Amino acid sequence: MNSGTVRNALRKLGIPVEKGRTSVIRRLVLQAPAPVIAQALGHHDKSTTRIATEAKALWKSYAPGGHAR
Repeated sequence: MNSGTVRNALRKLGIPVEKGRTSVIRRLVLQAPAPVIAQALGHHDKSTTRIATEAKALWKSYAPGGHAR
């Protein structure tokens, strides 16, 4: 089973797949920075950043990279 098979099965049942995916990403970006979520899911960081902005995520001041002193 792959994501295409699941997506087609859900569509046949009348379940809107896109809204479900967006709501899952919205929940994730509230827990971690959008670029981290994008990389983990293989999405474009602009898409997850847009969703994070809509969700009013608090990760705007997140500074990626090493922070060793």
